[in-house]
Amino acid sequence: MEISTQPIIYALIFVAVLVVVEGLYLVVFGKSISLNNRVNRRLDMLEKGGSREQVLEQLRKEMGQHMSSANIPLYSMLAEKARKGNIAFTPMQLIMIMGLLSVVAYVGMSFGTSAAPIVRIFLAAAFGIGGVFIWVSNKAKKRMGMIEEQLPDAVELMVRSLRVGHPFSSAVAIVAKEVPDPLGSEMGIISDESAYGRDVSESLKDLAERMDMQDLRFLAVAVTIQQQAGGNLAEILDGLAKVIRSRFKLFRKVKAITAEARWSGVFLSLFPIVALITINVLKPDYYTDVKDTPVFIPACLVVAAFLTVNIFVMRTLTNIKV
Repeated sequence: MEISTQPIIYALIFVAVLVVVEGLYLVVFGKSISLNNRVNRRLDMLEKGGSREQVLEQLRKEMGQHMSSANIPLYSMLAEKARKGNIAFTPMQLIMIMGLLSVVAYVGMSFGTSAAPIVRIFLAAAFGIGGVFIWVSNKAKKRMGMIEEQLPDAVELMVRSLRVGHPFSSAVAIVAKEVPDPLGSEMGIISDESAYGRDVSESLKDLAERMDMQDLRFLAVAVTIQQQAGGNLAEILDGLAKVIRSRFKLFRKVKAITAEARWSGVFLSLFPIVALITINVLKPDYYTDVKDTPVFIPACLVVAAFLTVNIFVMRTLTNIKV
């Protein structure tokens, strides 16, 4: 029995593409860009000799560069996720990396497979673009999740600072020093903007809109109302911290309850693809007798349509808003 190794080679090339993107990111920007770094990136840049104004300008440039380039063809579908992930690569660098990885994937398939040139070109482009898209999406998802997890502790730290007599701007500065990335650098930007004259509530609103996060909107609204109407901000934020923590616990509980359904959806979506790859690896000529029949291509398209619909339906059923 002849076993085809081409699907395995395709999978290895795609994994290599993801590894190369992460490697380039760490090489260009250093370990401080990692989200699990204990010292947030803003403080690291300041410790390396950057002035407060230069660091603020660099971080703000990274925050806004992706949406300002959203009109670039092909990049528009990536811009929002790149902004949420605060990807330090510029849009042109990401596009160049897509092209570079596509070339690398094409060369790898040229040496490792016997596929037709048009197939290699199509797959290489899909690997280069898809690899970067998946990498950016994972970065954005991880960063958003970490901010949601850090926010209750950060608000409680603000409450303790306010209760000992610090003004709100000083409380934000303390959070910027004590909290690691990603929230630490974001609060550091707000602190620096406040020092240069921008209203703190406006900076918080901008952060909430960039992250598209409801809890941050609650924080921005609470600070704005207190500035306009007065009141005990420490008590307001203490209540907000409890609400945010309760929502976070509820979200985790919902996630645990829907885990079985989500994994069922993943299994139902991936099993036909894995089965198809396995069949082609173990018996490459399995479809030889039927692939020339008139109904073969329409049947494949119908199956692909059902698989696509299944993915969206399962995601909709398990995506419960909290």
